[in-house]
Amino acid sequence: MSSQQIVVVILAAIILLTQGTLLFLDARKRQRHAWLWGIVGLIQFPVPSLVYYFVVIKRYNKT
Repeated sequence: MSSQQIVVVILAAIILLTQGTLLFLDARKRQRHAWLWGIVGLIQFPVPSLVYYFVVIKRYNKT
């Protein structure tokens, strides 16, 4: 792998780990299947964050 590819892989890993961690922590705070959201957040970016926003946060704010 070239150095540019290594940098891209490292940045992608940082973004996915950050997203997974933030989704896990917020879901745990709201008691909404924290492990599920943490694992889903590690799969891709940014779809899990958008789905989490519309499924969990929007519903949480309505109550």
